[in-house]
Amino acid sequence: MTTPRVLLPLAMTLLLTTSALADVEQQLQRFDQAPKDSLAEQANGFFRQLCDEQFLDTLYIYNSATPADTLREQVWYWAAEYYYDQQRYDQADAYALQALPLFRQGNDRTGEADCLNLLAIANTRLGHYQRAATFAKQCHQLDEDSGDTDRQAASLNLLAAIYLSANQGHEAVKYVLRGIDKATQANDRPRLATLLGTASEIYHAIDDDQRSLTYANQAYEMEQQLGREYKAMIRLSQKASALTGLGQYDEAQQELEKAIAYFRQVNDRQSIGICCNKMGMVRLRLGEAESGVPFFREAVDIFRQIGDRGHEMYAHRGLYECLWKTDPDSAKIENELFSALKDSLYSNASAESLARFNAEFENDWLIRENHAEQAARKRVICVAVLALAALLVLVGVGAWLMRRRQQRISEQLRANLQKYDELSQRYNALQTTAADTPASAPQLTQGDQQFLDKLATTAERLLQEGHLDAETTAAEMGMSLYQLRQRLSTITGDTPQLFIATMRMRHARHLLDEHPQMTVGEVSMACGYGDTPNFTRAFKKTFGLTPTQYVAKKGASAPNDNII
Repeated sequence: MTTPRVLLPLAMTLLLTTSALADVEQQLQRFDQAPKDSLAEQANGFFRQLCDEQFLDTLYIYNSATPADTLREQVWYWAAEYYYDQQRYDQADAYALQALPLFRQGNDRTGEADCLNLLAIANTRLGHYQRAATFAKQCHQLDEDSGDTDRQAASLNLLAAIYLSANQGHEAVKYVLRGIDKATQANDRPRLATLLGTASEIYHAIDDDQRSLTYANQAYEMEQQLGREYKAMIRLSQKASALTGLGQYDEAQQELEKAIAYFRQVNDRQSIGICCNKMGMVRLRLGEAESGVPFFREAVDIFRQIGDRGHEMYAHRGLYECLWKTDPDSAKIENELFSALKDSLYSNASAESLARFNAEFENDWLIRENHAEQAARKRVICVAVLALAALLVLVGVGAWLMRRRQQRISEQLRANLQKYDELSQRYNALQTTAADTPASAPQLTQGDQQFLDKLATTAERLLQEGHLDAETTAAEMGMSLYQLRQRLSTITGDTPQLFIATMRMRHARHLLDEHPQMTVGEVSMACGYGDTPNFTRAFKKTFGLTPTQYVAKKGASAPNDNII
């Protein structure tokens, strides 16, 4: 039998991926077996291999003076990230477990949280929900202690996904809604889009498909605005689930066809399998059970290879429903496989542990809220006491001034009133909007628009000069940082830090579009990042691709090609 043409590119991609994976595994084996005096050399070889495969944009170079534990921590952590990217979840789990105690030993709380997050996701994919929740709880605690609302939103999204995967959708709701609040506070649109997508999946799981569709549409529109096509395809898949639940099967099928075609193009097996499960279900609902069988079988093969037992279970269930009329014997086997996986995934011990974690979270949140209320109450009392004391002092001083400086106070009062009248007249004169402003857009005064234009011009100049930061921008605008934050928040709802980060990312994308010959390090420096890895992480967080992947994808794009 000849291989269909449509599968040849995929087959070639799989061969190349297998070869690259073997090279990485060989480098890891050399590192793990290397004597202490050659650890740095082997670590450099490992990172060079990751750069050659464009998994990393920056080549990390270590010397013989680098502590052995630091080398192991970095190599094992990035090995876990690499295996997770390759959808080898058991190996990702193994290497992350080796790296975790080294982060703790070095008191690197950010690295520890990242490692815990990776462990939680990998164990969710493997169907180890109790382990996943354990790691996620520790990660969330670190994020809460950090006070970083963006990181808190991320770990809440992870907890919601774990409870959803463990078939506890009603418990997942509280985590995703808290996460949406945190992402909104942080004004982090990429994170908010992810949480909205998770909310769509959760509400579909608890049979509230109208709300699920609302969240999916919001997430999809946001991903398109952010230019994240890969994420937008995931949102289309989530939208299809809601449409299926609402009985809109033709539209659901159209959305899934788009998503499946895209994920085959980028060879994302996990997403292909998820979409195949959903397409099989659509065919079942349409009464075309026979045509659903190939989709469910492909999903079984994919999830069995990558070790995702949760999604494999649903694929077996779909095969059972497709086959029970036409092939009862095969249907019986599929139902037995489904039941075995279900029993292993949703054990009583696992359910009890998740319930206990949920109660602990509720208790932690109540304690935090209670402490916050007590602190607020103390602040109110202190402020009231200080205000009373200040009032008594002011009354005494005022009486004294009234007796001895009545004339001077009256003159100053008249001057202030005159100044107020002048400012009021100027403000009323400036309260106009541009004629072409959409009715739905925020109505800016001329003064606000002039302020934003000046801010953008100032930021662009500082960016080119290499001095763009919140404090310098505020100084150049003739304001304090507090004044800049208040003015910008009033007009746009943004913080100065988010405005600056947006300027840098836009400038980075412009440089990569117009000057593809520039290296990542040169673009990083041009955008004001002193650290290329930090730039790479920020770029990937914004656009879903590393800078190198962005340039490669843009150069190879076709009319129907989508950039991640």
